[in-house]
Amino acid sequence: MLSHDKSRALFERAQQSLAGGVSSEFRKSNVPHPLVYVRAHGVRLVDADENKYLDFALSQGPMVLGHSHLEVLEAVARASRDGQLYAALHLAEIELAEKLQEIIPCAELVRFSTSGSEANHAALRVARAVTGRQKFIRFEGHYHGWFDNVAFGINGSSLEALGDREAPNALPWTQGLPMRAREEFILLPWNDLALVERVVAQQHAEIAAIITEPIMCNIGCIEPQTGFLQGLRALCDHYGIALIFDEVITGFRVHLGGAQAYYSVTPDLAVFAKAMANGYPISALVGKRAWMQPIAEGSVIHAGTTNAGNPSVAAAKATIEVMQRERVHEKLHRLGKRLQAGLRKAAQETGHDVLVQGPGPVLNMAFTSLPCARDMRDTFAFDKARLGRFVYGLQEEGIRILSRGTWYLSAAHTEEDIDRAVWAAQKVLATMAT
Repeated sequence: MLSHDKSRALFERAQQSLAGGVSSEFRKSNVPHPLVYVRAHGVRLVDADENKYLDFALSQGPMVLGHSHLEVLEAVARASRDGQLYAALHLAEIELAEKLQEIIPCAELVRFSTSGSEANHAALRVARAVTGRQKFIRFEGHYHGWFDNVAFGINGSSLEALGDREAPNALPWTQGLPMRAREEFILLPWNDLALVERVVAQQHAEIAAIITEPIMCNIGCIEPQTGFLQGLRALCDHYGIALIFDEVITGFRVHLGGAQAYYSVTPDLAVFAKAMANGYPISALVGKRAWMQPIAEGSVIHAGTTNAGNPSVAAAKATIEVMQRERVHEKLHRLGKRLQAGLRKAAQETGHDVLVQGPGPVLNMAFTSLPCARDMRDTFAFDKARLGRFVYGLQEEGIRILSRGTWYLSAAHTEEDIDRAVWAAQKVLATMAT
């Protein structure tokens, strides 16, 4: 077994100054405790105990080119020498916005922020301003940040607790939420177009937006059913509702132009973050001119002192340039399909029922006999205890994935890395009782 003595001691020290010992709640999910990392290059990550890991977590997805990519670091260094933050318009910011216009289908106008949470918040504000309506539709298990009005219906203790599909219980994700925030949205199961159509037909006069992850990436990596996104687009067109794609994860990961380019469905507004700058903090709200006009004219306020800071803009420009020049997404899909096939074969040969699904650059592995999962409710059939043993077993073999069974691919991964991960997965599966 790997030693984690130094990480444990550092985590205990961190708990004396950091609330809970971490700076984001999700970082507590490591077993036997949060590990402390000290350096990362490419797809190799090293912790405080000098344990080395082949990384498929990629910092929750942003490191699409791999860690410490030289071209990105050099671009950041050059930009930083000229100044770190002007809190004013600068040339690189204009160039990055023009590049997003070029590659993202809906990006007629752009506004930069720092996090995905605040960009999603701005998208909903814009939708309310344009439509004059107050509510929005969102879907069970979809994560749009941690602000109050989207911090419901993200998970649940049991299938029964979720209630009826037609009128789900919007369970609070955290304490401290104002219950009036529950009144801002209508919660529905994902991938049920007929249900969305019925609800919109009945309540369209009060619905400003439908917001969705185009791929449900935070639970199970579930792709949209055939026609689902197209159906949402048609509904929004018919009733004058904003269609918002939360592409914080899918943007620059499944396609250079995001999931909207991958599935050929163009939303009115979309939010990008994570992989856009290969680990540097930046997000973008992009959209059609008619929907972005309230921000353009200043009738909807969007602000932030650190928006479009020099290092993050430089990182985003460099990341996109590398992705375009090296046709990164072709590689991500190819390696992702290789990994999926290898995991399925390893499970079959060791007698485990698993579900491996996702488009490839991001995918999920779950222990279940279900042939597919189409919404959060299906994921209650996943054996989470068995998954926990599998994730910990991989960690002991030097393979790092997310605790929810999600794997991310990067341009720095090789076929040999994929084969090494599959070999480790088969070894761990062979030690687990079926």
